[in-house]
Amino acid sequence: MRLEQDIIKVEKLTRVFKVHHRDKTGLIASAQSLFKREYKIINAVKDLDLTISKGEIRGLIGPNGAGKSTTIKMFSGILYPTSGKADVMGYTPWKQREELVKRIGVVFGQKSQLIWDLPAIDTFQLHRKMYDIPDKTFEYNISFFTDLLNVADVINKPVRQLSLGERMKCEFICALLHEPQLVFLDEPTIGLDIFSKEAIRSFIKGVNKEKGTTFILTTHDLSDIENLCKHISIINKGVIVFNDTITKLKGFFADKKIIELQFHHEVTSRDLSEFTVKAFEPFAASIEIDTTSMKLDEIVARVFRKLPVQDINISNIDIEEVIKFIYAG
Repeated sequence: MRLEQDIIKVEKLTRVFKVHHRDKTGLIASAQSLFKREYKIINAVKDLDLTISKGEIRGLIGPNGAGKSTTIKMFSGILYPTSGKADVMGYTPWKQREELVKRIGVVFGQKSQLIWDLPAIDTFQLHRKMYDIPDKTFEYNISFFTDLLNVADVINKPVRQLSLGERMKCEFICALLHEPQLVFLDEPTIGLDIFSKEAIRSFIKGVNKEKGTTFILTTHDLSDIENLCKHISIINKGVIVFNDTITKLKGFFADKKIIELQFHHEVTSRDLSEFTVKAFEPFAASIEIDTTSMKLDEIVARVFRKLPVQDINISNIDIEEVIKFIYAG
């Protein structure tokens, strides 16, 4: 049963693909495959259970081929599942796709909705007609979004003249003009410089706060996840392998720390033989420690006794390392 605060609820969602498979190569094998084909079954998504609350910014991540795109395509009604149930804003996506797509938005980092040779404002006007957006709503949203992204002049230039950062800002406006309740973001900051990334992240946070828009973010840039999401779902080989808060994810190896060291003079790898070394240079090193075997202050004192330490920095295990561990599991 979907609760009022849930915008997506799926149960046992599964998608199986039957893929042509050929072990042998060459002309004879190609000819034989015309008459007798061999297939293998791929479970792109398997028994997926997931609930996303209204107003969330949810991170959905996983390695290439994990099943992220297949999952999003089923959420949006592009693909039929092999089995299972899905409720997206009260709709069954693959049965009521036409009604659903009017209420969702999408932003692809590597695909554009904008008309290349025309100013972005012309594409916005086209979307105004397509989605039958009332005049007052359209004018308000154009003003609100252009102010938030600082692109009032940019939208009147031909898209081909825009920088990547400017174009992505216009992509966001285009996707949000009709005030969708749910927006899918696929690598929205890919290729952007640090300032454009920050502008896009601030925009997503602003729209989420002002309009209560739900965002589902798929990305390989973990800084996007850390900056935007409170909850994260990790999918691998078609299965959800982690579904909890970013805080819980960061605490996955709470007992392990990374100590970064700068030395007064050169040291050798032999000097660090009793430590778990993650990186080494003659004047610097990074070591991993486990606080379950010894208290942190005791380990630090030991490091100072053994090594010519000039500077020291202690941090938690990087979130990327935690995610790699979960992928491997």
